[in-house]
Amino acid sequence: MTAEVPVTAPSRPARATWRDYLALTKPKVISLLLWTTVTAMFMAARGWPGLWLLVVVSVAGYASAGSAGVFNMIIDRDIDLKMKRTAARPTSSGLIGTRDAALFGGALQVLSFLALWVWATPLAAWMSLAGFLTYVVVYTLWLKRNTWHNIVLGGAAGCFPPLVGWAAVTGDLNLFAWYLFAIIFFWTPVHFWALALMIKDEYREVGIPMLPVVHGDRLTVAQIGLYAIYTVVLSVMPVFFGEVGLLYFVSAAGLGAWLLVLSWRLYRHVMGGQAVERRVAVPLYLYSMLYLALLFVAGAIDRAL
Repeated sequence: MTAEVPVTAPSRPARATWRDYLALTKPKVISLLLWTTVTAMFMAARGWPGLWLLVVVSVAGYASAGSAGVFNMIIDRDIDLKMKRTAARPTSSGLIGTRDAALFGGALQVLSFLALWVWATPLAAWMSLAGFLTYVVVYTLWLKRNTWHNIVLGGAAGCFPPLVGWAAVTGDLNLFAWYLFAIIFFWTPVHFWALALMIKDEYREVGIPMLPVVHGDRLTVAQIGLYAIYTVVLSVMPVFFGEVGLLYFVSAAGLGAWLLVLSWRLYRHVMGGQAVERRVAVPLYLYSMLYLALLFVAGAIDRAL
């Protein structure tokens, strides 16, 4: 007589919590987007934009950008599963199903649009929606897997937050608001390619044609240097239109000088025949975030004074 083998009940899959849904919105990425939104509000108002408007735009802005992050994870779940740093995302791991994620992302976008339309301005709502569509459709669906220009053109999605903040306060968009858009547009390749250099092998394995994968490190660092120059030049130009003053000019010049120094160090390192190392790429990647944050703070303080 054989002993009975105990039957083990199949383990249930883990249930998603609110933290998993929060992770879908990419909160770390959104923090800088919200920063440029809020500081643009202060620039537009030349001071305090009002507590209610600040809260509405911040919450709605997070919801809209978070919605874009959700749909990005849904679309990219196949390649996320193959990359070590993204394999544990709720969509790629299967913790949150595609239908539930899509319903969550869609609800965030609808609520964001309605909140901005009703409590801010219709233009702010349209600018927010434009940023969402640029990130999801233009970047994620179209450019990301097809061309190394993906982060240049698709990076425009990250340029819309200051337009949202500005439009929420004024109801229109002047030349300075579009300069804020342009600064972020040319800043994005500097920031993102510094990261792409460090994880290019992951992109290569999943077939994403990021610039370092397609054309190598040398062309990438040359492009980083070029876009860094564009960024610094654009950042000081509003001074000559009378939109900002001496405080902003000194801040932009100082912040820009260090951005160029770090870009030059990376360029010299790679052009000298050495492989990309974290000690030269990481400082540029991290500082580029600080650069943009402090530049927008300088603009807000300068215009308030």
